[in-house]
Amino acid sequence: MTFPVGRFAPQALPAWRRAVLKVGSSLLAPGGVLGDRNVSALARFVDTSREAGREVVLVSSGAVAAGRAQLSTSIPDAARGLVLRQALAALGQTHMMALWQRLLGAPAAQVLLSHDDLRNRRRYLNARNTLLELLRLGAVPVVNENDTVAVEELKLGDNDNLAAIVAALVDADVLLIASDVAGLYSAHPQRDPAAQPVPFVAAITPAVLALASDPGSALGTGGMRTKLEAAQKAASSGIETLLFDGSDAAVVDDLARGEFRGTRIAAAGTRLAARKYWLRHAPGSGATLRIDGGAARALGGGASLLPGGVAAVDGECARGDIVEIAEGDRIIARGLCQYSANEVRRLAGRHTRDIEHVLGFSYGDSIVRRDDLVLFADVVSA
Repeated sequence: MTFPVGRFAPQALPAWRRAVLKVGSSLLAPGGVLGDRNVSALARFVDTSREAGREVVLVSSGAVAAGRAQLSTSIPDAARGLVLRQALAALGQTHMMALWQRLLGAPAAQVLLSHDDLRNRRRYLNARNTLLELLRLGAVPVVNENDTVAVEELKLGDNDNLAAIVAALVDADVLLIASDVAGLYSAHPQRDPAAQPVPFVAAITPAVLALASDPGSALGTGGMRTKLEAAQKAASSGIETLLFDGSDAAVVDDLARGEFRGTRIAAAGTRLAARKYWLRHAPGSGATLRIDGGAARALGGGASLLPGGVAAVDGECARGDIVEIAEGDRIIARGLCQYSANEVRRLAGRHTRDIEHVLGFSYGDSIVRRDDLVLFADVVSA
């Protein structure tokens, strides 16, 4: 079948179980007014995906645009300072969330993050656990930058890159970026009639970045270049990125049928391999959890490390630090520790049901979750 010049031909949507969907300001607030004209189809896609047993995390722009629309007086275009944007975000957050809650068929949970939340290991782990628990509860997390207080992040960040970070945070299979453009072109499609669609990108190279256009909307903080930078971040975590036109209801509806029209950007290796590489090589705390043989066999069988399998703790660590896990004198694994070293010492050898009684609180049943753990050597499973 032949498609008109400038149109993206359909391609099969890659298999996925968990996705991060980023929705830009130009979709939520076309013309500067928050509305459902463009996003109702996206909400339908989220609902349809959830009915099929999949999970979606939304990263939603639009708070600043929604806040601007709440004011009775107009704001000059020259007034674009950080403090103003912070105030507008505060005004618009509730309206943006109300829109998503009205359109979605599941509870919408607001999650405000700053880049500092994702740089600090303990806060990173807190954010990850919260998002995963919300998905387990059947909610749709709606993530945004904490623009109201995060001056540095608001100046340097954008929601495209935040979406890539969140995709890695929740181990997403795919990053979906919806905007008001159909995808990447060989030239600016509104300026060059000979521009051709680019349906697939194997890797983000300087030549690919050179194809990116300037920001297309005064409402947003980035254009195609930020989307490619986000895709590059996602690719390094083993996550594919799909760029598509979220304002075209037919394109969005096709997603639910497993058909995609836009630009697909490949991952650099597998998602699991990328996460395991990070856990294996990232700087650790120096602490070692010493476990018994039964726990070692359980880890080899794909289980989490529970308090009952811990015999002792060498060194110190804080919640969220990377620790080594040893059976005897042999280091067999590394992972993110859910509790501090002193807390693990108090829990060592106990049943998971004793955690809250011993500590007065609980961060979950596991000392190290299986998704936050990498084995160093073959371990005989039970």
